[in-house]
Amino acid sequence: MGEHISDPADVGLTHIALPVRDVNATAAFYGRFAGLRVVHRRVDVGTGVVWLADGVRPFVIVCIEHPEVSPQLNGNYAHIGVGCRDRSDLDARVADARRVEVPVSGPQDSGPPIGYWAILTDPDGHQLELSVGQEISKALASAD
Repeated sequence: MGEHISDPADVGLTHIALPVRDVNATAAFYGRFAGLRVVHRRVDVGTGVVWLADGVRPFVIVCIEHPEVSPQLNGNYAHIGVGCRDRSDLDARVADARRVEVPVSGPQDSGPPIGYWAILTDPDGHQLELSVGQEISKALASAD
């Protein structure tokens, strides 16, 4: 077998993996509130796995079913961050989450570079931060 050469787009930060109780419930949550879609689905030795992506960059959240989940992305600032188009987009997602009784903290405005943000809790207790104005692209452009 020869050496496998990675696609240049797959070099660097590519994914984060989360244990979840139900990949379908998790995919539905992140589809609804973060705009992610399933780009890969499989079963490994009876364990469901889905990859969720925004389609903007080659980065996925790998969700792996496990019967017991102790959420690691909860409290103490651990979370997945997703940027929204504008405040009205974020506010609409928060209102939708509240309508279906998803736990929500915020939104609040912390000014640059943190921006306007809210935290939603997914079905397994992991936290999703929705934000506007975090200036990440500006930080990357000036980091040279």
